[in-house]
Amino acid sequence: MIGPVLSRRSAVFNALAGGLLLAGAVLAGSPAAAANATGEPLWFGVSGPLTGPGAQYGAQWKKGFDLALDEINAAGGVKGRPLRYVFEDSQNDPRQSIAIAQKFVADPKILIELGDFSSPASMAASPIYQRAGLVQFGFTNSHPDFTRTGDFVWSNSISQAEEQPNVADYAVNSLKLKRLAVLHLNTDWGRTSKDLFVKAATERGAEVVATEGYLPEEKDFRSTLVRVREANPDGIVLISYYADGAAIARQLKPVGLTQPVVAVGSVYSPKFLELGGEAVEGVHTRANFFPAEPRPEVQRFVAAYRAKHNEEPDAFSAYAYDAALVAHRVIEAGGTDRTAIRDAFPRVKDIPSVIFGSASFDPATRRVSGVRNVKLVVKDGAFALWDGGVPAPAH
Repeated sequence: MIGPVLSRRSAVFNALAGGLLLAGAVLAGSPAAAANATGEPLWFGVSGPLTGPGAQYGAQWKKGFDLALDEINAAGGVKGRPLRYVFEDSQNDPRQSIAIAQKFVADPKILIELGDFSSPASMAASPIYQRAGLVQFGFTNSHPDFTRTGDFVWSNSISQAEEQPNVADYAVNSLKLKRLAVLHLNTDWGRTSKDLFVKAATERGAEVVATEGYLPEEKDFRSTLVRVREANPDGIVLISYYADGAAIARQLKPVGLTQPVVAVGSVYSPKFLELGGEAVEGVHTRANFFPAEPRPEVQRFVAAYRAKHNEEPDAFSAYAYDAALVAHRVIEAGGTDRTAIRDAFPRVKDIPSVIFGSASFDPATRRVSGVRNVKLVVKDGAFALWDGGVPAPAH
C-alpha cells in the first residue's frame, strides 16, 4: 500500500513545504510499489473532509486513492517515479479549504490539487488555485459554475445542469409523478440544484407544489414536512447529502407522508442506508457508479477493492479512484510543470475510468465528456438496480 499523509492542520506537511522527505509516506510504501516505482516521489494534494459531518466521504476517497496508487506504482508509477498524495482535512468548510489552497500553491512539490468535496468549499478556494496556476481538479464538484473560475479549474463530475434533468426524468417520466415537493439544502449548491430541477420538471409536465430549503445543521424537519404534506404532492424530491437525506426520510411517515421519494445521487452511500434504516426503503436515486453493474471495468474495480479493503466500494471511492487515474495521466503528460499539467487535460484521451469506461475532457467546459448513470432504488436494505416498476399512488 502506498500510504497517504493524513493531517488536520498537517505539521508533517510543513516539513514537506520546507523541503524535507516525508519519511512516513516512504516507509508506508508496499514492496511491490517500491520494486516498480522508485526515486523521488511525485505528489498531488487532496483537500477534503476527514472529520466533521462529511468525514465518511473523505474516508471513502482515501480508500479509492490508495487502491489506485497501489496499481499505478506497481506498474511503474509516473515514468518510474512513485505517485503519492498529501490529504489535508478541510472538514468541508470553505474557510479551511482556502487555508489549504494557500498551503498547496506555496509548495512546489504539489503538482495538482484534488477536491474539495462540496462545490461551496471548492469554489471558495478556486480563485487561489487559478491565480497561482495550480490545477484544481474538483472530482465531486457538480455546481454548474465550478469550472468557470478559470483555465486551471477542471472536473470529471457531472454538472448539476446535466444531473437535475436526469433526476426530473426519473421522477416524472419513469415514476409518473406529477405533483412534486422539493426539499433542498439551503446552500449555493442546493439552491442552484433546486432551480435546475424545478425548471426541468416543469418542462416535463410536472407541477412543483412546494420547495423547502433547510440548513445543513438542521435535525428536526417536522414543521417543514407538515407544510409539504399540506401541499398534497404525489412525490417528494430530496436535494440532500446522505446524512440530512436519511434524517428527512426518518421523519416522513410520522407526519403522514408516504409518497415515493426521489433523491439526487449524493445520497448514494452505505451511510444513507445505515442512518436511514427502514425509512429509506423504496427511495429512488441515480448514480454514476454501482458495484453490481456488469461492465468489465466496474467488476474489475470491485474485485480489487474488495481484496484490498474487505468491503464494497461506493460511488465516492470510485470517484477518487478515477481522479487518481486522471492525475497520473496528466502528470505523466505534463511532468513537473504546473502549466503543462493544465495543458495536458484536453490532450490526454481515453483515460481509464470505472465510471465512464474511458474519460476525455472538453476544453470548452473543462469537464469530462460522456455522461452516464444508472437508476437505483433501495430494496431490502440495499441499493439495487431499478426494475422499472412504478410505485403505487400514496393514500
